[in-house]
Amino acid sequence: MSDLLERLRGRGWRMTAQRRVVAEVLDGDHVHLTADEVHSRAAAKLPEISRATVYNTLGELVSLGEVLEVSTDRRAKRYDPNAHRPHHHLVCARCGAIRDVHPTGDPLTDLPDSERFGFSVSDVEVTYRGLCPDCASA
Repeated sequence: MSDLLERLRGRGWRMTAQRRVVAEVLDGDHVHLTADEVHSRAAAKLPEISRATVYNTLGELVSLGEVLEVSTDRRAKRYDPNAHRPHHHLVCARCGAIRDVHPTGDPLTDLPDSERFGFSVSDVEVTYRGLCPDCASA
């Protein structure tokens, strides 16, 4: 389970009702919601929350490094609260479902020097694509 709420409290982040509900919506394992999905779920808990407040809060959480902005395809950006544990993503090519995965090995060191072209590589994003069980059985 993501510990987003605890991390934000530990940072002394001012926890308004709007910020709290956005953080609550994002908190959990395998959470990769679009901004519109965050707004819809937040509005179910706090009807007066505006779309602008959700977008601003998401932007602030990304700037703080507490939430990752994930773009796995040409669909809308998604927000991942699992920002402090290195992981990759497994994406269904049909429905777009996303799961966090933690493969063994280090893709940063798996890239041979001859393929780095002089780059000083500091980060790696890996996306595995396939069909989720529901789409594979359909």
